[in-house]
Amino acid sequence: MSTTGKVIKCKAAIAWEAGKPFSVEEVEVAPPKDHEVRIHIIATGVCRTDAHAVSTHFKEGLFPVILGHEGAGIVESVGPGVTKVKPGDRVIPLYIPQCGKCKFCLNPKTNLCQKISKIKTAISDQDLMADNTSRFTCKGKQIYHFMGTSTFSEYTVVAETSVAKIDDAAPLDKVCLIGCGFSTGYGAAINTAKVEPGSTCAVFGLGGVGLSAVMGCKAAGATRIIGIDINKDKFPKAKELGATECINPKDYNKPIQQVIAELTNGGVDFSIECIGNIDVMKAALECTTVGWGTCAIVGVALEDRGVPVDPFQLIMGRTLKATFFGGWKSVDSVPKLVSDYMAKKFKLDELVTYTLPFEKINEAFDLMKEGKSIRTVLVF
Repeated sequence: MSTTGKVIKCKAAIAWEAGKPFSVEEVEVAPPKDHEVRIHIIATGVCRTDAHAVSTHFKEGLFPVILGHEGAGIVESVGPGVTKVKPGDRVIPLYIPQCGKCKFCLNPKTNLCQKISKIKTAISDQDLMADNTSRFTCKGKQIYHFMGTSTFSEYTVVAETSVAKIDDAAPLDKVCLIGCGFSTGYGAAINTAKVEPGSTCAVFGLGGVGLSAVMGCKAAGATRIIGIDINKDKFPKAKELGATECINPKDYNKPIQQVIAELTNGGVDFSIECIGNIDVMKAALECTTVGWGTCAIVGVALEDRGVPVDPFQLIMGRTLKATFFGGWKSVDSVPKLVSDYMAKKFKLDELVTYTLPFEKINEAFDLMKEGKSIRTVLVF
């Protein structure tokens, strides 16, 4: 029986308030309106950004909300005016849209888009659809969207500018990581830091994003890649994916930036911070060499203070940069990244530690918080 034009009842994980576990509920998902797409989500990754969004420290969150932004699925139906995808297409929803028409989309220097112009932080945009209404209801209450994707629902509705059609043969429980974690880390090395052949690199944080950054450094031709993490259990996987050595700051009685400088004759050429910790961001900048060192910040910090940068660090030739979705123009790049994965140009499967049924979403977040998983993928 066709569901086109009808409300769909399905499972979703709702965050009713900050600091509380997710509640798996039956929700109603309205049909897509003009230039919108309704997607049957097949798999979704669990990212630390989702945990940030329900943290009591995050002041921008709206509740109740359906989170999730690292998913993959199949188009169920499309609203009037949609031309880029059709029912049955395999797609990845995009938390960073690409309208293709605004001054940002038309400029090769950025991957931002006017459609996220109201953004305050990387995790507070698009709480409602373009007409300021929600497509989700539960128990008679309106439920907010999240980052324009809301992949913690078996069905979700996104704007046409926030969806990328991908290879029909792609395994959705793996390529969902291209919707956030992999693309962000890999792109931070290639697009943002612009790692060069023969260079030395330091990657802070060896979770899913950090390991993707390690792979990006390797793909760019770096000859020395130092992984830094306080969890030594992550070191074997980092070395498998390209790190030449790994160090634990807890093993030293001096600042880690000083340790790295001593190991590398004055500092690395490139550093990438993948944790979201202000002090680590400072260390990542200071571990780069004077003259030309480049630090790229990936992590989202919830603290109310800024990165304490001594201007002299910059005067001496260091560059501090940051990245959103790894610098990829989403609609254009995501299908190409999926094709590259299918061509075995990089590894994704190794980033998936657990694949669990969707109902175990709270267990997936516990595994992440306890440092027991790189990425957990939930499947419906």
